Amino acid sequence: MEFAAERCYFLPMPHALRSTILAALILLAGCGPDKPWHATNITGSMPQLAFAMTRASDSTSVTAKDYKGRVVLLYFGYTRCPDVCPATLANLSDVLHRLGRDADKVRVLFVTVDPNRDTLDVLKPYTQSFGQQVDGLRGTDNQLAALARRYRVAYSVTTAPEYQVMHSSAVFAFDEKGNARLVTMDTNDTAGLTADLKRIINGD
Repeated sequence: MEFAAERCYFLPMPHALRSTILAALILLAGCGPDKPWHATNITGSMPQLAFAMTRASDSTSVTAKDYKGRVVLLYFGYTRCPDVCPATLANLSDVLHRLGRDADKVRVLFVTVDPNRDTLDVLKPYTQSFGQQVDGLRGTDNQLAALARRYRVAYSVTTAPEYQVMHSSAVFAFDEKGNARLVTMDTNDTAGLTADLKRIINGD
């Protein structure tokens, strides 16, 4: 599948999310000798996973309840992103590979912030190219805004004078009960992220 080249713009981390991460780090500083996480621990600082969207792989309406019992990685992006989005998904695909059999206990949810162009027919092959555990999700403008607001993720789409999409690079991890556990802005440390997910899978 070929897409026209365009630049990918990333919005700075929202102040509210920075404050949440900072508060989590301060709390962790007083938690004693517990083994540190590679990503930022946000347990108890963010709401449970909740959304209502359409899954590209089977055109089915899904909610967070459909993913209960699995560890979920939530990432916002768009298919025409030329660099960071595919690089992030490639890193997450590597994490799934490193997890081995445990990969079946994980789902990556790629939520498009550009639903006008990212139809289900576009999302399906794009996400499937990164692995069978990667689901593309597409929502209405209200559904997308509600999910982004819930996790303090900034995004914007402008169509004039040129088409530009901007979004946060945050990747959130939720445990099998839907509790928010971790967030990271950089997925390059795939070994570290794999270790974090194994801990969550094992009930840490």
